[in-house]
Amino acid sequence: MGGNFDLGGQAALVTGASGGLGRHFALVLARAGAKVALAARRGDALNAVAAEIAAFDGRAIPILMDVTDPASVEAGVLTAETELGAITILVNNSGIAVAGPIVEQGEEEWSRVIDTNLTGALRVARAVANHMIRLGHAGTIVNIASILGLRVRAQVAAYAASKAALIQLTRSLAIELARHQIRVNALAPGYIVTDLNRDFLGSPAGEALRQTIPQRRFLEPKDLDAPLLLLCGPGSTGMTGSVLVVDGGRSAVM
Repeated sequence: MGGNFDLGGQAALVTGASGGLGRHFALVLARAGAKVALAARRGDALNAVAAEIAAFDGRAIPILMDVTDPASVEAGVLTAETELGAITILVNNSGIAVAGPIVEQGEEEWSRVIDTNLTGALRVARAVANHMIRLGHAGTIVNIASILGLRVRAQVAAYAASKAALIQLTRSLAIELARHQIRVNALAPGYIVTDLNRDFLGSPAGEALRQTIPQRRFLEPKDLDAPLLLLCGPGSTGMTGSVLVVDGGRSAVM
């Protein structure tokens, strides 16, 4: 890809890059020309993603990072800068979900979701923003939110609350960092087929859910490629504090 999707010469950090959407995002950025720091807690999985990128002559390095540990975040960002140079792109993707009735959810489960999805995203965004400010260069931060941050359903209260708060954090950071030429936007996907949910989405309950989507289909990770590259690349220089929804129309009818 070229033009507004060309990331040649840039260095990106992707959190939660060991699998799922994080792995997919890292591959997309690498194919667009970016050098990619792959951050997550599972070193073996990160090594596998790095090997995938090396196979098409891309550059990627694995970085062990726990977004719930401030020291781990700071060390990881410093390693990325040392190995790849100035970080110009952050994709804040790390996230977890706990399903079940909120009245049965313990404080520990609630706190784990909030600390990963919201506070963890803030830790990484703050560390990368400070890196950008210190080196005096522009950059872009993309927080991976969800349509559940805009609409809501039962049984995922902590996840929905964390993603709604992440969207507001995105807007607040966008305002504060604009003077440093740092853009902050959110990508809010709908229901996407992954290895984790493939069986459910193929079940009768999944089929009932599919029928509520105007496009009558679940998304594939590739549906997020162009939106992600738009937010990371030069084609979105006028966008900050935006929430880009990619959900087949689901949030329009929720």
